[in-house]
Amino acid sequence: MGDPVKAQNWIQENVQPHLSQTTISCIFVGNEVLSGEDNQLKSYLAPAMQSVYKALGNLGLNKKVLVTTAHSFQILGNSFPPSSGTFREDLAQYMQPILAFHSQTNSPFLINAYPFFAYKDDPDHISLDYVLFQPNDGMKDPGTNLKYDNMLYAQIDAVYAAMKAMGHTDIPVQISETGWPSKGDADEVGASVENAGIYNRNLMQRIAERQGTPARPSVPIDVYVFALFNENLKPGPVSERNYGLYYPNVSPVYDIGLQSNVGNDPGSGYPRIDYSASHKNVSNTLLFLVLSLLWCSFLSNVLAIG
Repeated sequence: MGDPVKAQNWIQENVQPHLSQTTISCIFVGNEVLSGEDNQLKSYLAPAMQSVYKALGNLGLNKKVLVTTAHSFQILGNSFPPSSGTFREDLAQYMQPILAFHSQTNSPFLINAYPFFAYKDDPDHISLDYVLFQPNDGMKDPGTNLKYDNMLYAQIDAVYAAMKAMGHTDIPVQISETGWPSKGDADEVGASVENAGIYNRNLMQRIAERQGTPARPSVPIDVYVFALFNENLKPGPVSERNYGLYYPNVSPVYDIGLQSNVGNDPGSGYPRIDYSASHKNVSNTLLFLVLSLLWCSFLSNVLAIG
């Protein structure tokens, strides 16, 4: 996509009017594009990100609103040990311009990382405690001698290693999705309310402590938990419909301490989440969802135009 005019029109219609009342800090251009099968779509990704960034610059918003895209962890060709992390060779031609864009614009590299998938696929060899942030013996990276006590941090550092292998050490990694399902099919080992609660509670505790990974101890992890609500109409395995912290009726699937710790104690260190469904909160949440849907529609139209 080489026409920034369409991108600028979209921003003027769907982003700029809301900036006075809504915090919009980042625009995701696509989700898990590089892990798909459409190579033409992959080739459009970096130009689309550049067009959106240029459009924001024309409107004086490129310092306020970042541009990035979210990747599946499947873009890595190797992730163990973390210091040997590499991107898939077949994605190098697409990854290089994306990494150059992040470096030039100081925007984060986003990865969707789910330790649940690794455990589900190999529960006989992967420790449940290791993936749930519970006390465990951990593992040592033979390349760095760094010790890891959980899989998510190892996954983050594998992404840093993969970027370093392509010549970039100045791009921050953020987790755009992570979570654990509270229910799953018979073959989805580990999917349960108990494990989901343990995973998210322990993750929130580490966020509150502003922990970094073993390879980047001074850089606090930046994580978005998936998902706020169960998606009861989503196709696929049962787990796909059960990542939410809440049911669609806003009752909690399990307690992770948000209501007590966050609502009543501003100094708890947890990110603030207002449980009350005020008009402002609902409006801002809907705006985020609408922006995401509008951007997907816009990108699809642009790709159809060619």
